[in-house]
Amino acid sequence: MFNRFPDRVRNRIFTSAEVEFCEGIAGKYLSYAGRFAAKEAFAKALGTGLRGVIGWQEIEICDNERSRPTIKVKGRAQEYLGKRKVHLSITHLPDYAAAVVVIED
Repeated sequence: MFNRFPDRVRNRIFTSAEVEFCEGIAGKYLSYAGRFAAKEAFAKALGTGLRGVIGWQEIEICDNERSRPTIKVKGRAQEYLGKRKVHLSITHLPDYAAAVVVIED
């Protein structure tokens, strides 16, 4: 995606804070991939998916590479989540990224 539409991908899927973080590290594409996987995993755990119910920009993956990643939500994503607690794990290797999200009731 980044090879064909780099600006479109950054602007549509990632928040400005996520772009700033990813662009500031050596393995930026792995970090982008991990965030993409985390956003998708969150939407699936929430039960909404990402097809018009909530948007990519309503989900932000936050971390500083020294602590565990967290998810910050706003808009409709926050309405659907309510006060439930979210747990996130992201992993990436040179060829792939994966994420797991658990939402506590």
